[in-house]
Formats: sequence, structure tokens, C-alpha cells
Amino acid sequence: MKTALLVIDIQKDYFPGGKFPLVDPLPAAQKAYELLQCFREHGGRHVHIQHISIKPDATFFIRGDGGSDIHDAVAHFEGEPIVYKHYPNSFRETNLLEILQGWGIERVVITGMMTHMCVDATARAAVDLGFKLVVVEDACATRDLTYGETTIPAEHVHKAFLAALKSYGQVMSAGQVMAQLAEENMRELSRSASLDSKS
Repeated sequence: MKTALLVIDIQKDYFPGGKFPLVDPLPAAQKAYELLQCFREHGGRHVHIQHISIKPDATFFIRGDGGSDIHDAVAHFEGEPIVYKHYPNSFRETNLLEILQGWGIERVVITGMMTHMCVDATARAAVDLGFKLVVVEDACATRDLTYGETTIPAEHVHKAFLAALKSYGQVMSAGQVMAQLAEENMRELSRSASLDSKS
């Protein structure tokens, strides 16, 4: 199955010292990096997605501000596809769908920030557009949320949204994703070798 990795909004403002820090973003970014390197090393398709706010009262991800830059943990290499978005859904008013369709992609593997916002919105949109979905649980991060006088810890927010996304596709760890992709690759190589021997 043709698969692409999406690295969503792993940007400096979400890290300590940024304008909108999340809870434990670095461990998630490190897992996203492991997957990114796996795709790079094996010629897999991958896309960086960067949010630039267009709201006049925006307090983070401001165009031209260093906080909107992709974090060094998942640095964008020259020549790699990058999609700039202005809404939580990475497909909205961007060329992401065009890129994925051009590659013949059937499944997307989603990493990034925030679990309850851009990861969730993009994951649901991907399924609506006909893609198979994998969300990488330990390569996403979020923050505490408040509802009325109740504060919901980031860990609970993260797990609640992952629990909901299991209805849309697979939710797996980075290690599980890499193992599954390796297994699929071996099966494909074996199938190709078998076809070659018969021809």
C-alpha cells in the first residue's frame, strides 16, 4: 500500500520558550524524527506541514516570526515537500491532496501537533477523502484544556482524541509503524521476486 508520512506543525512556538508551549513536545518530536528518518532512508514519501496564522489577532505562528519555523528536531531538508496551511485541517485551501494524489498515495501516517486540533482535523479529513489512516500516538503532543472551571490534563486530552480516532483508522506507536512498514516491504520484495522468477 502506497504510504506517505505527514509531519504536522512541529514548530518552535510549541516548545519551551515559544509563544504557545505544549506539554512534553520534545519526546513526540523525537519519535516523529525517527519516522521521518525511516521514510527518508527507504525512499518513502513524506510531507512537512507548517501552520502560518492569518488571524489579525494571532499570538503565535505569526508569518515572519521565528516561532513559526519548523523545529530543528524534524528539520525540513531542501527539496522536501512542504505545505503551508492556515486552518487546522491540513487539506483545507492547500495543495496537500494534489501532492498525495500525484504520488498515488493510499494511506497516510500522521505525526505532529496538536493532537486535539490539527492532528485530529487532518486525520478525519484524510479518511473523508478516501485515505487509510494511521495516527502515531507517541509522535503527537497537545496541551491542557479548560472547560468551565475544569482543567483537563494534556495526557487525558491526548488519549481521549486518540480513542476517538481509533474509529477512523489505526492508532499505533512509532515502533509499531516502522515494524509494520518493514514487514509490508519484505512481503512486497518477496512477491516481486516470485513474479520475476516466473517470468
